[in-house]
Amino acid sequence: MRAFVAVAEHLHFREAAAAIGMSQPALSGAVAALEETLGVQLLERTTRKVLLSPAGERMAVRARAVLHAMGQLMEEAEAAQAPFTGVLRLGVIPTVAPYLLPTVLGLVHKRYPDLDLQVHEEQTDSLLEGLGQGRLDLLLCAVPLAAPWVREIPLFDEDFVLVTPQDHPAAGRGDLPRSMLRELDLLLLDEGHCLRDQALDICREAGRTESTGVTTSAAGLSTLVQLVAGGMGVTLLPQTAVRVETGRNASLQTARFADPAPSRRIALATREGAAREEEFHSFGDALRAALATLPVRPALP
Repeated sequence: MRAFVAVAEHLHFREAAAAIGMSQPALSGAVAALEETLGVQLLERTTRKVLLSPAGERMAVRARAVLHAMGQLMEEAEAAQAPFTGVLRLGVIPTVAPYLLPTVLGLVHKRYPDLDLQVHEEQTDSLLEGLGQGRLDLLLCAVPLAAPWVREIPLFDEDFVLVTPQDHPAAGRGDLPRSMLRELDLLLLDEGHCLRDQALDICREAGRTESTGVTTSAAGLSTLVQLVAGGMGVTLLPQTAVRVETGRNASLQTARFADPAPSRRIALATREGAAREEEFHSFGDALRAALATLPVRPALP
């Protein structure tokens, strides 16, 4: 099957054989044996080129899925025999990655040197899709997630902070009422970012109406704070992002909300019943402890 998938990808026997480390005769024999077993012609061979037959095109899709599933099965088996080894595909949202990954990577290098951590930064919907399809093993994201098949491992809660220009009336305050959000010129991330949805929820809870629209948005937090520095409005940042994003520009100020301040929860998330769930809980405990130096409130598991 691996030989057939290689030929389907390269449409060239010599290149396919080189790609998977087989001799060309052995690869040709393996594909012919698969055709005989299935009772269908998978390839159309000529002296000059190789093409997939109609049946071969359909079979190639399924064969790739089978090989992917077999690879996952082997990874699960290796992880069960020796926790914190092998591949761990971690998905991280963009409003977490720059601020927490140094801690995550430091923890992995120090405590789990045999773990092959692969990081994927994507928006929440894409991460959930990847988790459901088996493309990702574990997520580091804001919760709750609207997915009943996901198991969440809480890490911490963090407050939202208002970032303003230096001369803004709210600059430097530590007792902002949420009601102030009703009329501010608020800058938010683009559609698709969960942080945008969280900020809009906070505004609605504060009584901000839909008619008080958001006229400017950006793809990343760094752009947002530069827009704030330019006097275009104010924005909400999670506490873990404040030092990095505001430290670059002396014309920015922060303001904090009166208790209880609006906040978000960050957690690990995996598929319910995942074979490595116990391992992920242990990883969550270690990560929660490693994050204790940040200005956040640890969440009980």
